[in-house]
Amino acid sequence: MGLTRSIFAAVAVAVLVSPVSAQTAKPDINRLITPSVIEDMREWIETDIVRISIKAQNDRLKKLPQDQIDALDTQWRAERESDDKPLIAATLSNPLSVYLTRLQGKSLGLYAEIFVMDQNGLNVGQSSITGDFWQGDEAKFQKTFDVSGDALFVDEPEWDGDNKIWRGQVSFTLTDADKSIGAVTMEVNLTELERRTAAGA
Repeated sequence: MGLTRSIFAAVAVAVLVSPVSAQTAKPDINRLITPSVIEDMREWIETDIVRISIKAQNDRLKKLPQDQIDALDTQWRAERESDDKPLIAATLSNPLSVYLTRLQGKSLGLYAEIFVMDQNGLNVGQSSITGDFWQGDEAKFQKTFDVSGDALFVDEPEWDGDNKIWRGQVSFTLTDADKSIGAVTMEVNLTELERRTAAGA
């Protein structure tokens, strides 16, 4: 009887641990990110609060020289390790960040992170603290805002070992009156999207 219980316990542990700890097969992000998914994203993002927030920051900062952009990015990175976080606190508490945080929550696990950028590639609002404040040197901005008003960039999936999920970033240019004003990156929980797709949701 003791042996039977030991075998049963070992099998139970294997069943519980294996799916959680093992990296699953890399999903086909181009199959999952359908026109319908993009349409849903645009419906949530192409709103007055997003446009007004971007335009306000563009008007306030104008086209910043690179040294000032670098200074803001350096300040952001330093604040991540500090108890005093004036720039981070101001950004995360603004109306756009509150909206994006609620949007992420409403998605019930579909969106892992959302952040909106201005014409300089600097964050305007975000649903969580990003690693840096300036995105202008990354493909998410260079392949959207720097390209055209209708540019869309779907990045390669990355495995999130902490949460045991595949994540993928979808970025597109944001416009107002046909003029490019900024960009957005929506990081999708591809594991959850694949589950919903399989379930027909």
